Amino acid sequence: MAPEIALDFIDVSNPAGGAPWRIARRLRKATSAGARAPGIVWLGGFASDMLSTKASYLDAWARERGRAFLRFDYSGHGESSGRFADGCIGDWLEQTSALFLQSTEGPQIVVGSSMGGWLALLLARRLAERSEERRLAGLILIAPAVDFTEELVWENLDEASRCEIMEKGEWRRPSQYAPDPKPITRRLIEDGRKRLLFGGLIRTHAPVHILQGMADPDVPWRHAMKLVEHLSADPVTLTFVADGDHRLSRPQDLTQLGAVVELMSAPASGEKDLFS
Repeated sequence: MAPEIALDFIDVSNPAGGAPWRIARRLRKATSAGARAPGIVWLGGFASDMLSTKASYLDAWARERGRAFLRFDYSGHGESSGRFADGCIGDWLEQTSALFLQSTEGPQIVVGSSMGGWLALLLARRLAERSEERRLAGLILIAPAVDFTEELVWENLDEASRCEIMEKGEWRRPSQYAPDPKPITRRLIEDGRKRLLFGGLIRTHAPVHILQGMADPDVPWRHAMKLVEHLSADPVTLTFVADGDHRLSRPQDLTQLGAVVELMSAPASGEKDLFS
């Protein structure tokens, strides 16, 4: 793997007031070899961090090709400030938007894993609202957990767990990826309801490639199919990995991820230079 880029921190204003979030970032600048190609932005999953296997693989991939690469930790994750239990989708979207706008130039390929796939689509909507659709060269969504707070958590909870969230403010969800249960808070659920995307057409204004394991116990493959149905206005490719789990972090999965980034980086025949 490539040597780590030095860690730095970006202060992001909290629209709700209070102290700004102090967000940990690793930013690899493009070299002359990769200056004309889109940069890459990594958006991690719920309770993950920027030193995950896939993020580290993409950093090495970008370094070998001279490509710009941005990765960071949401508040309450990894090396960023804050308590995990205090965060919600809206907070992490604000941080994602700020880091994207402050840390990147020109078109970017946004790679979103699990919750990061939801945030990538919300970022695409926010960029469109700013008339900056051209900042996205494409989206690569790995097991995208779109609307997961409602579709994959709340809808699958029993009544006792729902009551615990609403009355006590928090329910501890066991995780096979960490020794300690992760808090599912009332704020996370209620804020998530303000960001739901499955109520209508989802626009990205850029090509989308979804990588989905069919043996994923956390984000069922039918969830990816549902997403494709809502992305009917933009070019979408869905690749199923028959024996793939949620993480898709095996060597063969990483090789496939690199190939998808490579494919999305190549301009289509007759396409205008993205940097013009």
